[in-house]
Amino acid sequence: MRAIIPVAGFGSRLKPHTYSIPKVLLNVGGKPIIGHIIEKLIHEGIYKATFIIGHLGEMIKDYISKTYPDLQADFVEQKEMLGLGHAIYVSTPTFDEKEIFIILGDTVFDVQLTEVFKNKQSALGVKMVEDPSRFGVAVVENGFITKLVEKPKTPVSKLALVGLYYISDAGKLVKALNELVEKDIRTKGELQLTDALQIMIESGEKLKTFPVEGWYDCGKPETLLTTNQHILEQDHIHIDLKTVLINQPVYIAPSAIVSNSVIGPFTTISEGCVIKDSVIRNSIIGDNARVEKAMLEASIIGNSATVKGNYQRLNAGDSSEIEFN
Repeated sequence: MRAIIPVAGFGSRLKPHTYSIPKVLLNVGGKPIIGHIIEKLIHEGIYKATFIIGHLGEMIKDYISKTYPDLQADFVEQKEMLGLGHAIYVSTPTFDEKEIFIILGDTVFDVQLTEVFKNKQSALGVKMVEDPSRFGVAVVENGFITKLVEKPKTPVSKLALVGLYYISDAGKLVKALNELVEKDIRTKGELQLTDALQIMIESGEKLKTFPVEGWYDCGKPETLLTTNQHILEQDHIHIDLKTVLINQPVYIAPSAIVSNSVIGPFTTISEGCVIKDSVIRNSIIGDNARVEKAMLEASIIGNSATVKGNYQRLNAGDSSEIEFN
């Protein structure tokens, strides 16, 4: 089986971080987002993957090639951002397996895929949501998908597509994608993967769904921090450092230097960081960043950034009310 992973997006909602680093290389829970995805795929026995790259794609290629040398990785450039359907379309020359598994590059997931793959039945990962207007959704009848709708204005289903697509016959998807592009079928101005999958359904292909409760989006600062929390809860190492109070769960990279500080809960301190005289919780501190005399909460500090605060000296009388901004 081959995994197809689109990672060409700019990551506009994660500016300013994505000006200098691809979204999928942002650290969450101790490693880049794409690292969590690759390790899950390898755990499931998938050693072939196609990465559709664009913005800062060479950085992605360099990270994957150096970190996962046993992964048979192909890289395809999406030169125009014309939608997810177009991204998958440009990757079709690498389809050398009958079965493919498409996963969005900004999605960390926790689901057992063995049963999904074992059934040899094309299936899309779904999760019940309250606001389906933000997602592609699946309408299901008698156990099979009858219709896929991209970000419906009128609710037709609360089964949101979460970015996991198992296709048991890649040739049928290639045919549908070719039709999508040749006829320039667009929804909301883009070539959508959901429209290609709908073409497959209308051609007689049976698509099912599988539930994905453990689905964690990394597309916005708040969801990136929530995903960081989940990963740290699932997998963290107890660390003892002199002059540091650690409130688990946290991740502190071996090369980080932390002193006279309170760290955590839910905090990731990346490689090469220097943290002094600070209180940091529910935050992600990027590689080689420096934080001194600061109190941070729900913060994302980029690679090689410097944050310096200062302490105050007060002589406050009874019943005083003082606010620092």
